[in-house]
Amino acid sequence: MTGTLEFTILGCGSSGGVPRADGDWGACDPANPRNRRRRCSLLVRRTGEAPESSTTLIVDTSPDLVSQTSDAGARRLDAVLLTHDHADQIHGIDDIRAFFIRQRARIPCHTDEATAASARRRFGYIFEGEGGYPGIADLKPIPPHGEAWDVAGPSGKIPVLTFDQDHGGVRSVGYRFGDVAYSSDVVTLDEAAFAALADLDVWIVDALRWTPHPTHAHVERTLEWAARLKP
Repeated sequence: MTGTLEFTILGCGSSGGVPRADGDWGACDPANPRNRRRRCSLLVRRTGEAPESSTTLIVDTSPDLVSQTSDAGARRLDAVLLTHDHADQIHGIDDIRAFFIRQRARIPCHTDEATAASARRRFGYIFEGEGGYPGIADLKPIPPHGEAWDVAGPSGKIPVLTFDQDHGGVRSVGYRFGDVAYSSDVVTLDEAAFAALADLDVWIVDALRWTPHPTHAHVERTLEWAARLKP
């Protein structure tokens, strides 16, 4: 492997982003640029000699994908990893077309069975092609939770381990990359997930608001998790 792992949080906002489409900033101060938040996504890169030669994946394809990846300097995409099928996670998937054109190769999209079925139903043209346009991506099943695998590219492999998460009415996939884990949409975790999260250096984890929520962890719960895992 030729480089180190580099992580860029492309977005950490809730499903509507900040500000929302109607200009609502909530309690956030519009004068503070840190309060402008795009929808959740993560870029993971094993650095090469240049962005074009760096193994690169993104977790989720948010509606803000164009500005997210261009601002982060992404010049290739070796894989997409999807956590679940909510709009703020997958409604930017058509925009990976730019990487398909640049690389002249379909982009592997790894996810669980339920998310794959939903993505195929809603964005079938992405995977099957339509109206003379080719498909630009391939759906790939993730291995069983807890089984190590990797994403390969020009600068080496990015290690991946998945774990199951409760996101209220649906399940979501958590991802671990070496000593860093990503849990964007989760309200409770089981013991298998805690085992997968042991001995972390960094944990990027949901903490939607101060008060409890039916589908997202709130600040107090997330702090309790952090006290247990000690990342």
